Amino acid sequence: MLGKFLLKLSTVMLLTFAAACSPAPDKGEDGGDAVSPVYDVIIRGGTIYDGLGGAPYVGDVAITGDRIAALGDLGGARATAEIDATGKAVSPGFINMLSWATESLIEDGRGMSDIKQGVTLEVMGEGWSMGPLNEKMKTDQLARQGDIKFAIKWTTLGEYLDHIVARGISPNVASYVGATTIRIHELGRDDIDPTPEQLARMQELVREAMREGALGVGSSLIYAPAFYAETPEIVALVSAAAEFDGAYISHVRSEAIKLEEAIAELIAIARETGAPAEIYHLKASGKSNWHKLENVFAMVEAARAEGLRITANMYTYPASATGLSAAMPLWVQEGGHEKWMARLAEPQVRARLVREMHEPSEDWNNRFLEVGPDGILLLSFKNPALKPLTGKTLQQVADERGMDAAEVAIDLILEDDSRVGVSYFSMSEDNVKKKVAQPWVSFGSDEEAAATEGVFLLSNNHPRAFGTFVRVLGKYSRDEGVIPLEEAIRKLTSLPAHNIGIRDRGRLAAGYYADIVVFDPATVSDHATFPKPHQYATGVEHVFVNGGHVLKDGVHTGALPGRVVRGPGWTGWAGQETATD
Repeated sequence: MLGKFLLKLSTVMLLTFAAACSPAPDKGEDGGDAVSPVYDVIIRGGTIYDGLGGAPYVGDVAITGDRIAALGDLGGARATAEIDATGKAVSPGFINMLSWATESLIEDGRGMSDIKQGVTLEVMGEGWSMGPLNEKMKTDQLARQGDIKFAIKWTTLGEYLDHIVARGISPNVASYVGATTIRIHELGRDDIDPTPEQLARMQELVREAMREGALGVGSSLIYAPAFYAETPEIVALVSAAAEFDGAYISHVRSEAIKLEEAIAELIAIARETGAPAEIYHLKASGKSNWHKLENVFAMVEAARAEGLRITANMYTYPASATGLSAAMPLWVQEGGHEKWMARLAEPQVRARLVREMHEPSEDWNNRFLEVGPDGILLLSFKNPALKPLTGKTLQQVADERGMDAAEVAIDLILEDDSRVGVSYFSMSEDNVKKKVAQPWVSFGSDEEAAATEGVFLLSNNHPRAFGTFVRVLGKYSRDEGVIPLEEAIRKLTSLPAHNIGIRDRGRLAAGYYADIVVFDPATVSDHATFPKPHQYATGVEHVFVNGGHVLKDGVHTGALPGRVVRGPGWTGWAGQETATD
């Protein structure tokens, strides 16, 4: 009886949904019934790119509630609102595979720099995630806050995601749970290995995050204290995520002299755990390592031929951005911020540090030597007295102070009491184009979703915050012909959606969520530069998130329809045949 009741109920629900998307009778001129469905929105006459990479076609897209209701020639169908997209591209919303909007969305839920590029989903969790936190981690995080200040009203990763959605955000959000966060939670910041009991607790924290909807485990093995985790530790965490069909994603252990070894480690972790694995911001850093990118391509292709699900993401610039701290060997940072600062103030440690920064090493990525101090651009400081140095190179400040650049790097970190945000000009533009062309590479900004006002003007972003995604469409597809537009859109939409294992997003198809972008392929462009990064992209005219009209005629509407997009282990999936966030 119960089975028959459920079958009948599901049939009624299906018919109800079909009726909502079907023609409603209306009286024609002859008094008969005329077919004229009523939708919330119809986007008319655009060139539709479904996200799968196939040939585009001219047609209409209808939205009802938070879903795409119909596509094709909708003729005389009616809607509450209509958009003329003639001559424009209509595509699924873009997915930012490496977002640091974790704090910027607390400050400004509009996510301006990404929404203006058509981004409808921010994927977080590069090593550090906003949960799980213990009380010491909360205290430390509060003490280390920069220009953006906020209370920490959550403990777990799921609670954080729910918190920012409750505050109101325009884009959707999803996250991996950070292997660094898990390690700090149980082991602190020291260079130690977990005991079996500690490792078991770490695995259980991963499982908890997966049940809350995490996508898998994210690591950042190039930095302290993440670097201290040996491969078996990462395997254990990823194995826990794989129990829930979770994935692994990693800023690999080296992007320079040991790049191939680092990629081999990621592939080995995928092989042992059975989890898909993705390389964060794929790159070969330092001119002497640029040739290694071709070797990496071959390694990934061989692993994929083996049946392993290996992918990568990238940002569309030849310069990276991270901390000035990354120009120093990792031993000096062991134990956390306070111990690091204390070591930098010791004359003997300082002398050793300067010597090692000037010496080639196979033990760490020496960015100081890779690019030289004239290739290190200062982006952000906490100390107001240092903010006038923003936009200068490390060498320029060294010349002004009449000091060795390594000494100046140490002083700036001490004076700012922070890692100091910088860009490293370490990559090849030719390699950027080669990465864009790889069919298994998607895109991520590795930045916050900033605005051109308020607190965001106190520091400089890498221009990738304002231009990563439209550069794929404009510079690399339209202007340089690296990939056709339909392939560019696939790599911004269905490819990352498939890689992270989410439901009903990344395509224009009936029943999918109405995350939609309308842009002008002839004019879409980025404008942010390193000297003047606070400049929005242009050419994206309309953005819908879950059916909410967020960007209208290029102007933010104030709508905040963003939701949490849950991973495959979320307990809320139980008993559901279709996805609901």
